[in-house]
Amino acid sequence: MDSRWKKSAQFPVISSTASQYLPMRSYHDIFNISTEFSPATFTLVGIPGLEAEHRWVSIPFCVMYTIIFLGNGTILHVIRTDPALHQPMYFFLAMLAFVELSVSTSTMPTVLGIFLFGINDISFGGCLLQMFSMHSFTLMESGVLLAMSVDRFLAIYSPLRYTAILTVPRIAGICCFIAVRSLLLMLPLVILLKCLPFCGHNSLTLSYCLHSDLIKLPCGDTRPNSILGLFVITFTFGPDILLIVVSYILILHTVLRIASGAGRKKALNTCVSHIFAVLVYYVPMVSLSLVHRFGRHLPRFLQTSMANVYLFFPPVVNPIVYSIKTKEIRHSIVRTLSKRRGEV
Repeated sequence: MDSRWKKSAQFPVISSTASQYLPMRSYHDIFNISTEFSPATFTLVGIPGLEAEHRWVSIPFCVMYTIIFLGNGTILHVIRTDPALHQPMYFFLAMLAFVELSVSTSTMPTVLGIFLFGINDISFGGCLLQMFSMHSFTLMESGVLLAMSVDRFLAIYSPLRYTAILTVPRIAGICCFIAVRSLLLMLPLVILLKCLPFCGHNSLTLSYCLHSDLIKLPCGDTRPNSILGLFVITFTFGPDILLIVVSYILILHTVLRIASGAGRKKALNTCVSHIFAVLVYYVPMVSLSLVHRFGRHLPRFLQTSMANVYLFFPPVVNPIVYSIKTKEIRHSIVRTLSKRRGEV
């Protein structure tokens, strides 16, 4: 072999004595190779254990999406077109329907893509956008439920001044505040997550991008994300739940002061649909939060199922309940269908 090649191929020899004073360096450190990167895509999963049956699993999801869009879309349509429904209660109901449609729309592409076409990948930016949209609309839904509870209290406590207090400009201001609050609280979480380094781990455990799932992947310090996420939950859902409970305590106090039994029953009947909406929203959400915090030993099938219930159950059930329990909505739907048949 050429002596010049031998010379160039020789490596410096470090004595055992000198090596005691040199810091240990990995292969990646020596050659300045970084393992930190932002992944091009994230890998989503369907329902663990049922991968071979995803085509069949897609059927109930397609049915749910059909109910979500038909049910909430119908409520939005009848409230927009029927002048008799241009009242504060129905304006808030329209916003609830819009938010639930938005939550479903933000997650529908990835969920159906997995079950129908086997598309498990979502881009890094698309995942962050989905997380931002889904959580923002979820926060908005909590705010709308609080506004609806205050609306029910005012309608029962001061029925004569009800429409004078909740004017259209005030309702619009309340809705804008709810939307801005949600967007501003979620934006820092996205920025913090985008700045974190990833080390090759890009597999999620759900069919959509959830913040509590995403912060398990970075190899950097995720404590700011966890603290800010806890702050968002504590200072949105916490006060919202507390104020909803206070509203219903005041409602019960007011109802008990009504002299006639028929009047008490009528007043409480106006709250039944909203109480049900509150329960179907908060019970799955609290259950899923507890599972993420303390139930990591539970089967992934159960965790995934609870995550889907949390996301899809309220938008499916609420329009059905409001259509059945709210006489004005029911009559307006019947009038709209009758008018369509007459045109045909």
